[in-house]
Amino acid sequence: MLHFDVIIVGAGVAGLYASLHLPKNLKVLILCKDQPWECNTFYAQGGIAVAKDIEDIALHIKDTLDAGAGMCDVDAVKTLSEESLEVLEDLIVRQTPFDKDAQGNLLFTKEAAHSTSRIIHAGGDSTGRALHSHLIAQVSHTLWKNATVTELLIENGHCYGVSVLTKRGNYNLYANHIVLASGGVGALFEYHTNAYTISSELHGMILENGLRLKDMEMLQFHPTVFVKTQHARKMLLSEALRGEGAQVVDYFGNRFLFDYDPRGELASRDKVARSIFDYKQKLAQNYANAPEEQREVYLDLNTFSKEFFYERFPNIARNLSAFGYVLPRDRIPISPAFHYCMGGIETDRIGKVIGMENLYAVGECACTGVHGANRLASNSLLEGLVFSRRSARDIIGSYGAKQEVKKREFLLHTEVLQNTQDENLKAILRHLMWNKVGITRKKSGLNEALGGVEVMLQSGVGRLLKLRLLTAKNIIESALKRDASIGAHYLADEGVV
Repeated sequence: MLHFDVIIVGAGVAGLYASLHLPKNLKVLILCKDQPWECNTFYAQGGIAVAKDIEDIALHIKDTLDAGAGMCDVDAVKTLSEESLEVLEDLIVRQTPFDKDAQGNLLFTKEAAHSTSRIIHAGGDSTGRALHSHLIAQVSHTLWKNATVTELLIENGHCYGVSVLTKRGNYNLYANHIVLASGGVGALFEYHTNAYTISSELHGMILENGLRLKDMEMLQFHPTVFVKTQHARKMLLSEALRGEGAQVVDYFGNRFLFDYDPRGELASRDKVARSIFDYKQKLAQNYANAPEEQREVYLDLNTFSKEFFYERFPNIARNLSAFGYVLPRDRIPISPAFHYCMGGIETDRIGKVIGMENLYAVGECACTGVHGANRLASNSLLEGLVFSRRSARDIIGSYGAKQEVKKREFLLHTEVLQNTQDENLKAILRHLMWNKVGITRKKSGLNEALGGVEVMLQSGVGRLLKLRLLTAKNIIESALKRDASIGAHYLADEGVV
């Protein structure tokens, strides 16, 4: 029996930061599906939202609550903002390479729905990559690559471990504490910005064990994504571009977003994404016989000098240049795409899964209540940092008290993980979710999607697809239960963009 003090599922910012707060004398195992950089953290561009100082905490809280449209847990938001200062101090002590001015002061940028510039960044638009690389270099615990968790070993409110598939075979691994940091649900959608490893399977395992997901209908679609690529993961064009002055225009140069919201490009993400989606539909109708470029929406970068653009956004510049764009001269065709799941595994304010003794969920896979109906830009990395640290501290505290170490050995599960038709069904699921459970929704479309998912669940699919389908079904059912539009959940039946 392979037994650990802590098993962490996921090697993104939440998993790595949790491990860094667990002492070296604990036996800790980090599991990741592929290489550790195949995670959403690595692809994050914009930055980390933090309260700039004590005086900014109240405004950061207000901005977060306003974006969340009344659905945030106020105490959780207070924790997020207040502890952002402690996390920032810790990251600075760890010499995280944040961008600074000539005098050595942190550079702050502004993104949509923030009242002030409070977002720190690294490597220009490569914050996630810089943060991930820096954190993983400090990890002293064991990390297993190419390890897919296939089952949570749960009985009577206690998680004894996980079943994991590796290149060497299938194993049951046991631990006193399990931390889930597996990311969101990107693989459920045809257009998304997520790493390909982000598949929502852990969410399905939560459901099959009778535990709760919360606010799963609250799905964020990033407004500005370059989708003209064959890869499943589409190219995110950071919100910081608009925060720094990039403009959203149609073929004729009209900044049409102001027709939808007086804040224009700096309205909340759900509003901007929905407005672009709606406008593109109108263009498709009004210019049905016109050249394709007249039916596109563009990100205009001409407000930037070439020197500033390549220094501030080197990653975006490099990637778009590879597609033949001359920057910042050329306008970039954009579309919304799925980006982030505000809901997730329901936890308390230390990251412990509701109804469990020793199971934690942190980062995007969790629902702490800080995002509500719409995540404030760049609060995601911050949430992963704040609540993974809280979970790690709770785990450490448990070792200070006398406790019975529960051990129980489970049989390896024998379910077939993947059947021959599963890849085709995954594509059908992604198309169904994008068209029926996406940026705008109708009750009829949601019911159609639910029927499609239920048919697939009854068609003898492999275990891993079954878990995705369970998550998709929960998302659809959550959307059907919410009769009114709020935040990212928009019902087109109501007829208001």
